[in-house]
Amino acid sequence: MSAPEKYPGSRRPLLVKKFGGTSVADIERIRKVARLALESQREGNDVVVVVSAMSGETNRLLGLAHQVLPLPDARELDVIAATGEQVSTALTALAIQAQGGQACSFLGHQLPLRTDSAFTRARILQVEQERIREVLACGQIAVVAGFQGVDSNDNITTLGRGGSDITAVALAAALGADVCEIYTDVEGIYTADPRVCPSGRKLKSISYEEMLELASLGAKVLQVRSVEIAMKYEVPVHVRGTFTEEEGTWLVSRETAFEARVLAGLACEHNQARVELSGLEHHPERMAELMELLAELNTSVDLLRHRQEGTQVSISFTLPEGELLRAKPSLERLVDDLGASAIQVSTGLTKVSLVGIGVRSDPWIAARVCRSLARHRIPVSDLAVNELRISGLVEGSRADEALRILHEAFELARAEASVTRPTNAEGAW
Repeated sequence: MSAPEKYPGSRRPLLVKKFGGTSVADIERIRKVARLALESQREGNDVVVVVSAMSGETNRLLGLAHQVLPLPDARELDVIAATGEQVSTALTALAIQAQGGQACSFLGHQLPLRTDSAFTRARILQVEQERIREVLACGQIAVVAGFQGVDSNDNITTLGRGGSDITAVALAAALGADVCEIYTDVEGIYTADPRVCPSGRKLKSISYEEMLELASLGAKVLQVRSVEIAMKYEVPVHVRGTFTEEEGTWLVSRETAFEARVLAGLACEHNQARVELSGLEHHPERMAELMELLAELNTSVDLLRHRQEGTQVSISFTLPEGELLRAKPSLERLVDDLGASAIQVSTGLTKVSLVGIGVRSDPWIAARVCRSLARHRIPVSDLAVNELRISGLVEGSRADEALRILHEAFELARAEASVTRPTNAEGAW
């Protein structure tokens, strides 16, 4: 996405408010969204509202497509999926008008919001601002369809699951908004999913870097690419609940974090597959060819391992099971091309991750992860550590249990989560 342009224009504060599917699930909730938008405008702000499709609508639309053709064309999938936001956007504009306000709705191609042509997972290249600014200058609320854009050939594109977050943050960056508010069905960002871990604690703030890790590792509150944009353009993001007036969680830079702590939280990424190619000739080209293939398939992998045994090597990595269905035929062909002796695939796994700044610098954190899970006889494999997180694979059936165990072991329910050393020779904590 190109860098945001600065418009001196109006001196009124500009707010971008994004509402997810549960926030616009029915007409009464859409009326609530309209009230929130109007209240902000009447307080002296310019307001841009970004909405998702009504809850469950995108799944319904994609389900229809798969009834017609088991493997639908990606371009046509985008045409179908984008209609969900078309409905909710127009309904939201009408609800604002019904409450005495003025509003104008925009679909992705009407702004336009320019993207590449990677159907079902397009990336934003440019956000045109003129039409939105004209509407705001006339005292209207701009209501924008999330999740969608248009490519250079005027094809409708969608941004992938959670794409409305991307739309909202990209608009906030391009418009130079004072804040981007992400309204969800939870009250902010928690140390762990409170639906799985009741002791999960809401954070007052979290750094962009930590949130990026959590989002990339399965936390569903924010789409990972939206966090990337927020961090790149330093967009103030406030994640808060639609149905409460409580303050939520702010995304901030490391330097301005409100809470000094080592650990931020836990995330789980379910339905992971582990792929291992064994018996490969030891040659630098092999890894390059594999990564190029995955890049061509637009597939992201994690927990990548390269192990040498004499003159041969094995390469293993994880990827979402849904991606495996697309990648497996190409991987099997690559096995023949590379002369690998076997390809082994394990499914039904969950990647459990502990996130916090400086995790790598304290080896006792990894030690406690392993010890805590071992006590409950939960095997963990493919452990990987970097500066911001520790990740490992567990059986999917025990993932929720592992999350609760680690949350308790690291005392994440406390405002200051810390790491202590073993208290006795046996290594008990």
